[in-house]
Amino acid sequence: MGELVFRSYDRGDEREIVRVWNESLTKDPVNPTRFRNLVLLDANFDPEGLRLAFDGDRLVGSVYAIRRKLPMAGTDLEPENGWIPWFFVAPAFRRQTIATRLMEEALQFLRSEGRKTVFFSSYAPNYILPGIDAKAYPDGYQFLVRNGFEIQYSPVAMDFSLLGFEIPEDVKALKAQRVSEGYTFAFAADEDLYELIQFATSEFNADWGRAIREGILQGLPLTQILVSRNPDGRIVGFCMFGGYEGVRERFGPFGVDSNMRGKGLGKILLYDCLHVQRALSLHGSWFLWTGETSPAGYLYRKVGYKVSREFHVMHKAL
Repeated sequence: MGELVFRSYDRGDEREIVRVWNESLTKDPVNPTRFRNLVLLDANFDPEGLRLAFDGDRLVGSVYAIRRKLPMAGTDLEPENGWIPWFFVAPAFRRQTIATRLMEEALQFLRSEGRKTVFFSSYAPNYILPGIDAKAYPDGYQFLVRNGFEIQYSPVAMDFSLLGFEIPEDVKALKAQRVSEGYTFAFAADEDLYELIQFATSEFNADWGRAIREGILQGLPLTQILVSRNPDGRIVGFCMFGGYEGVRERFGPFGVDSNMRGKGLGKILLYDCLHVQRALSLHGSWFLWTGETSPAGYLYRKVGYKVSREFHVMHKAL
């Protein structure tokens, strides 16, 4: 190892970042297009937050820190919060304090911007993973622990095989009953969009409203969004797929008005959405983030989704 140089991102670095990323984060590779979309084109991207370590001309590690310059909704810039969406060190250069130096530089960047808490890695909109996968990256998890990060909560990713999928008769009967009561279940139309985005944002979170809006702007067909209305004509639930990065197998977001739960509306929407995915000849449905013991997590398990990964969202006081 020669003399190490630590600095922020400069033009042209992205090629080396993608190369060393794929050497290091082998369970979660990226390509140049995805890196461009998720990092360089992020409205909150700041080159100073992307810290890099070089051995001569060779990139050997990176830690990425980000804070909001553009609010997710309204005017809330979350001025006390910052995020570390990812970090890595090339395998041949680990355990040489490179990651420690990079992390301290990233945290100092956030401190200089007045941040009081940093999260790994629940940044929205362009997170790579919800948190650290301790099974896939045990050394990365231990590194965060040694650096004072603590687990906040542990969401899971789930997968479901669509091979042989069909809607059960009891779900068909439940849907017929709700329709007879005045509920509707239909593909989204232009007339639904304003109310739908407001519903997703206010009932759940701003990232869901953003996913709908930006997904459609990027070509998401309205036939990949299902909307349920109650007898009064108000939206009370929705589900969709293909809204994140255009990946049609990726399910979500999905939610039902908390005051309407217990009527099976979520079950109907979920089965209808899976049917639409299967009709497109998709072989599977998956998502990255839910609480395993949440109402949604329970429903997914009943349908047949299986946990494929567990993540730890971690935080640290600055």
